[in-house]
Amino acid sequence: MFDPHAFAADWIAAWNSHDLDRIFAHYADGIVFLSPVAQARLGNGRVVGRDALRAYWSGGLAAQPGLKFEQEAVLVGYECVTILYRNHRGQAAAETFEFGPDGKVVRSFACYRHLA
Repeated sequence: MFDPHAFAADWIAAWNSHDLDRIFAHYADGIVFLSPVAQARLGNGRVVGRDALRAYWSGGLAAQPGLKFEQEAVLVGYECVTILYRNHRGQAAAETFEFGPDGKVVRSFACYRHLA
C-alpha cells in the first residue's frame, strides 16, 4: 500500500542528502521532468529519461552545495502526490509526481514562487 506521506518524507530526505542514487530510487527509467528552471538552464523545460535527468541534477547539485528542502505539506491526488516545500533560499515550491504501476515516478512537474 502506497503511503504518500512516507514518499514525501523520503523524497525530501533524499534531496537533502545530495545522494543522486537515493534521489533516483524514486524514478522510473522513462521519467519525464518538467521545470521552468530546466527551461532557463537548458533551453528546454522538458527533461526525458534518467540519464538526461541525472546530468541535469548533477549540475544543479554541484552549483547549489547548500541546497536543502523543508516540507510544508503533502497533497494527495489520483495516482499522484504534490509536495509543497521551501528550498534553501526560502523560495516556495511544489512538485507533483505521477506514479506508474510499479510505484515509481513517471512524470514530475516542478513549480516555483519567484522571489522579487
